Amino acid sequence: MRPCRPKAGGRAMQADIIGIIGVGLMGHGIASSIQRAGRRIAFVDHPGNQPTQDLVAAGAEAFSTPADLAARCDTIVLCVTGSPQVEAVLTGAGGVIEGLRPGAVVIDCSTALPDSTRRMAALVHEAGGRMLDAPMTRTPKEAAEGRLNLLVGGDEALYEACLPLLRCFAENVTHAGPVGSGHIMKLVHNYVSLGFSAVLCEAAAAAARAGIEPATLQAVLAQGGGKGVVLDRLTPFILDGDTGNFRFSIANAAKDIGYYAAMAEVLGSKASIAAAVAGAYAGQVEAGQGDRFVPEMIELLS
Repeated sequence: MRPCRPKAGGRAMQADIIGIIGVGLMGHGIASSIQRAGRRIAFVDHPGNQPTQDLVAAGAEAFSTPADLAARCDTIVLCVTGSPQVEAVLTGAGGVIEGLRPGAVVIDCSTALPDSTRRMAALVHEAGGRMLDAPMTRTPKEAAEGRLNLLVGGDEALYEACLPLLRCFAENVTHAGPVGSGHIMKLVHNYVSLGFSAVLCEAAAAAARAGIEPATLQAVLAQGGGKGVVLDRLTPFILDGDTGNFRFSIANAAKDIGYYAAMAEVLGSKASIAAAVAGAYAGQVEAGQGDRFVPEMIELLS
C-alpha cells in the first residue's frame, strides 16, 4: 500500500517503508519515533548521521544514496541542514528525484528558504511526486520523545492523508497553507525564539560580569518579563552549565536568522532587529564557535 494517499472519506493508507534522509540530532528522533509507532523505516547512510545501530537493530534498512532510498520508499522524510542540502539531496547526482516512484510523497522537515521550497516542490511534481514542507520546532529531546511541533505547507488533502504519519513524531501539527507556508512560519518562529535567546544570553553575560549570582538572575527573570520557553531552555546552563535542554548549534542559529532576514528582504519587510541578532550569532561563527550550542553564548559573551 502507498502512504499519504487519501482513500474515500479522507482516510490515509498505511505505509510500507518510510525513508529518512538526515539522521542527525533531530532526524534520529524522528526515525526512532516512527519505528515505535510500528512503521518500517529506511535511511541513507551518511557520515553526518547519529549512531544508527539502534535503528538497524529495530529493523531499519540502510541505503547508500537518496536515489536508492527513493526507489524503495513511497514516502521520504528529509531532515537536513538547509536549502542547499535539500536541493542537493533532491536534484543532485544520485538524488531523490532520480529514483522517485510515481505518486511518492516528499516531506521536508528541514529549515529552508520558502522560495527554494516552492522550486523544489515544482520539480518533485514534474517527476511525478508530491511534496509537503513540514519544518519542526522544539529540540532533539522532544524529537526523541515523538513530541515535535510541525508547521506544514502543502495541499490540504495531502496534508490530511499524511497526518497519521506526522503524528508518529509530532505532538502538535499545524497546516499553515500552501507549499512554502510551513517554512515561512518556521523562519518567523525561529526569529522570535532565537532572537529572545540572543537577548537573554547577552543579559546573562552582563549579569555575570556584574557579579550577579546565576540563581538570582534566573529567579528575577522567571518572575518577570523574562518568563517563558526560552528562559526555561537556558536555565540549566545558567544554573549548572548544562546544554542538554537546548542542543541547537550557534551555526544553525546564524543560518536560520540569515534565512529570516533574506525572506524579509524579499517581502520588503523591516529587519533591522534581525540584522543585529544575525550579527550576534555570525560573530561567534566567524570566531570558530559555530559548533557550540546556543546556551554557551552566555559563556562566550561574558
